[in-house]
Amino acid sequence: MKIFRYLKPYWYVLILVLGLLGVQAFSDLSLPNLTSDIVDTGIMQGGIESATPSEIRKDSLATLEMFMTDKEKATVEANYRLNDDNIYKLKKDTDTSDSKLEKAFEMPMLIVSQLSQEKDETKNLKAILTAYQNGLMTKDDLLKIRTQADSKAKDISEATLTQAGIAYVKAEYKAMGKDMKQIQMDYMILTGVKMIGLTLLSAVASIIVALIASYLAALISKKLRIAQYERTLEFSNAEMNQFSAASLITRNTNDIQQIQMGLVLSIRLVLYAPILGIGGVYMVMKTDTGMSWIVAVALGLVLLVVGSLVGTTMPKFKKLQKLVDRVNLVSREILTGLPVIRAFSREKFEEKRFDEANTDLMKTQLFVNRAMTLMMPLMMLLMNVISAMIVWFGGHNISDGTMQVGDLMAFITYTMQIVMAFMMLSMVSIILPRSNVAAERVDEVIDTKPSIVDPKVPIKAPKAIEGIVSFENVDFHFPDATENVLQNISFTARPGETTAIIGSTGSGKSTIVNLIPRFYDVTGGQIKIDGVDIREMTLFDLHNQLGFVPQKGILFSGDIASNIKFGANEVSDEAMEKAADIAQATEFISQNEKGFERPIAQGGNNVSGGQKQRLSIARALAKQPQILIFDDSFSALDNQTDVALRKALEKEMKSVTTIIVAQKISTIMHAEQIIVLNEGKIAAIGTHETLMKTSEIYQEIAKSQLNNQELGIEEAD
Repeated sequence: MKIFRYLKPYWYVLILVLGLLGVQAFSDLSLPNLTSDIVDTGIMQGGIESATPSEIRKDSLATLEMFMTDKEKATVEANYRLNDDNIYKLKKDTDTSDSKLEKAFEMPMLIVSQLSQEKDETKNLKAILTAYQNGLMTKDDLLKIRTQADSKAKDISEATLTQAGIAYVKAEYKAMGKDMKQIQMDYMILTGVKMIGLTLLSAVASIIVALIASYLAALISKKLRIAQYERTLEFSNAEMNQFSAASLITRNTNDIQQIQMGLVLSIRLVLYAPILGIGGVYMVMKTDTGMSWIVAVALGLVLLVVGSLVGTTMPKFKKLQKLVDRVNLVSREILTGLPVIRAFSREKFEEKRFDEANTDLMKTQLFVNRAMTLMMPLMMLLMNVISAMIVWFGGHNISDGTMQVGDLMAFITYTMQIVMAFMMLSMVSIILPRSNVAAERVDEVIDTKPSIVDPKVPIKAPKAIEGIVSFENVDFHFPDATENVLQNISFTARPGETTAIIGSTGSGKSTIVNLIPRFYDVTGGQIKIDGVDIREMTLFDLHNQLGFVPQKGILFSGDIASNIKFGANEVSDEAMEKAADIAQATEFISQNEKGFERPIAQGGNNVSGGQKQRLSIARALAKQPQILIFDDSFSALDNQTDVALRKALEKEMKSVTTIIVAQKISTIMHAEQIIVLNEGKIAAIGTHETLMKTSEIYQEIAKSQLNNQELGIEEAD
């Protein structure tokens, strides 16, 4: 899965997590055995764990040794010591669970138990002991009895032998006067304490893993947001057109949230489920019940169910994120264009458009949810069928004496743990496919290389520049387009002069000024500042020289002061106030009692269009750049404010290179150089007076906006 790649830098944390999950799995897998012990040993065997007695009377041991082989007898004598009260006690370094010692006791105990119950007085244990003591039977005769018993034992299960030995030990303890109820209670309490301890250990390990998973997922999500945000800031207009704003917002919020959820589930469940499943299989194989084939059938069915459902829903998960993008896009358009929608009475149309996008999302979500809803009932059905199979075949095994009740309970529990491990994966499979799709979308943004980047060996810009901007045979076409938007554009903008660009709509005016800050790169020719190709500078050095005012005034949430000071790291209050004064913004700022601390809403929605433009202009001026670019930035200003602003600019920005894109002739009449564009080409260059004489296009624009008196043309009588 793609989301696991994000965990690679934290491999050491994963090792710790795997260790903790191992502890948790060990605890969980140990509990069924302890439950089995409580049933089999604690309840059914009265707390006696094995056929090896911890204490045995001298006479009883002597009787058992009569039916032991020399090897078995040596094993027993090596592990017991005789006390003064004629009681053999197990040595301290010997465990009752020693299989060799237990095997040495089991068959003799079975023989003695059967002979004790023999109804024929000539063949019972008492008669055999008497005959042996009187020399009527030899050791070989006793071993013949043992050989006959060994031959019959081939048809007896190991469990039956063990139970016979335990029954003998219980009878021996009782004969010795031991409190059998206390032995049983001690065993139950000890086993119960072990179970409580393992449960607490499992809980602690699980809690620590959950904390680590939550912290690690949150940390990775934070870094992904930063990485995506930083990459988005590097994008040129070409990449921004490739990813819509609505999609980028979805990827940086909803998609990363999906990744975070997927990471938590991956660490807590995806890593734990295989450990639990493999451990469960091992424990099932260890029980040696002959029913392991049931587990294989269960695993096959689980994989079939999970694989089918995930394979069906994966394509829908990919479609789901795109539909979320669509809903966000439509919502954003409706919310931002609400005044226009109301003005044209298009509410019903927009409601229908949103309803279509929302319905498509709903249908896809319903399909995915319905498909995944089948997971739980199918799994529960599977678990119940498997439980019934285990009880059916296990019951026959118990009846045949090859299995105990506790073993059956443990087998059921282990099988359920194995199935539960896959159930965890199946439940996670509802989230992980969507997380994977989200990871693909986030990686798509992060892995997208910006088309406009710094040169490998940039030319260092001097601290003080002249600000000569020259276009040399510039051609440009948009990405994926074949026809040029601009063709053979050549002109020079000099410091202390205003260069104006005018032309009909779609002639390429804004495109020209967007090429200077490298929002796009030229596809032919060069743009130079002080003789240096702007592509040979770093973007920081280039932008540091520019003051750019876009067509649409964009303000940020905060206050007026923060917006004007936005253009540079350090802008003094004096510089801020001067910039506001030049931009003709002081008047409306001072009218509010909060002045420069007046709050600005997101997008500047609480100020008018003209005020927004003036604040945008003030922001560019406060930076004190050497090159000022106005992209039709006076369109929302009234004539009086327009005139006052241009006069202030001429007075205060005498050494600055000013480039203005404008629609109004009145804004650019006094420019030292006016460039007339027509269909992406320069139709004419000159002053207002020159163009009025030489350019028909300029004359048409001027006459459409100004009267004869303003143009200086005398009307005929």
